[in-house]
Amino acid sequence: MALTPTDDIKKLLDRPNFAHLSTLMPDGSPQSAPVWIMRDGDRILIGTGEGSLKARNTRRDPRVALSIVDMDDPYSEAQLRGRVVERRPDGDFKVMDAISRKYTGQPFPFRNPEGRVVLVIEVDKARYAKLPFTHTPG
Repeated sequence: MALTPTDDIKKLLDRPNFAHLSTLMPDGSPQSAPVWIMRDGDRILIGTGEGSLKARNTRRDPRVALSIVDMDDPYSEAQLRGRVVERRPDGDFKVMDAISRKYTGQPFPFRNPEGRVVLVIEVDKARYAKLPFTHTPG
């Protein structure tokens, strides 16, 4: 059942914070990759190529997990679980350019439109935590 992310989680999703996407390999083992993300309502968008490991894994098994850490306050984080519910073609880079601008201020630099896709993730479970620490490495 789809979940509406809390305001704290939406803030993490909307800022240029990196996320780590975990997918399942054919043998059931986890695979994790850092990704850029964008929110579309209550869903999360990730741009990739259809030949990528994340795309191949989610084609076979749509279950995913994401962790997101606030880059300005790494003790503010979210853990999400859900599934890829849609694969949107993005050969015109409309979504990927918007995601890239969020992180770099520029359109996505790699312009091969063949196989570009946006993975649309619906969140089923979410947890937000803000730990009482200040990030001051020694």
